[in-house]
Amino acid sequence: MAFDYKKEYKEFYQPKNKPEIITVPPMNFITVRGKGDPNEEGGEYKDALELLYSIAYTIKMSKKTDYRIDGYFDYVVPPLEGLWAQEGTVGIDYSRKKDLQWTAMIRVPDFVTRADFDWAVEQATKKKKCDFSKVKLTTFNEGLCVQCMHTGSYDDEPATVALMNSFAERMGYAVDITNERQHHEIYLSDPRKTATEKLKTVIRHPVKKQCER
Repeated sequence: MAFDYKKEYKEFYQPKNKPEIITVPPMNFITVRGKGDPNEEGGEYKDALELLYSIAYTIKMSKKTDYRIDGYFDYVVPPLEGLWAQEGTVGIDYSRKKDLQWTAMIRVPDFVTRADFDWAVEQATKKKKCDFSKVKLTTFNEGLCVQCMHTGSYDDEPATVALMNSFAERMGYAVDITNERQHHEIYLSDPRKTATEKLKTVIRHPVKKQCER
């Protein structure tokens, strides 16, 4: 059986539909940064996803090539994630999607080295004839957060975020969204195949103890 991060690390990918405080350890991701409305047809965001998935699956399917990754084990490609921000706004104003600044990201196993990533970029470039220079290999250390499972439309997320903020405050934490620590979403459903009211998205916000300065 292929290793499935969603099943093995349920605390990070399968939270309950009520807020909780967690500490997220450092994880490695391939990422693409951009800006603009993610729903724009033919827009920058959709291009970013194509780049990310090309690299993610090149790494996963390296087992069928002559290239050998030290420590490789078969795994399910983890879900798409996203960091979201808007200049001058703490959190997200869903009525201003054209102003969104985002980082699209997919987790990669810890065995993936810089050399392995560079190999994957080289292979994908040859196969797809695309420019993969926007794709980066990054370690993300998220730390202390409040998170909750959101079910339904992305546009309805503010209600879940309000519950998270209220819970964090009651527990003695303050939301700590900055340029480095941003609104985080993990997409567990494919919107092309799932009814809007059944979409499942993990929402995660960075927090700090209220006494911290």
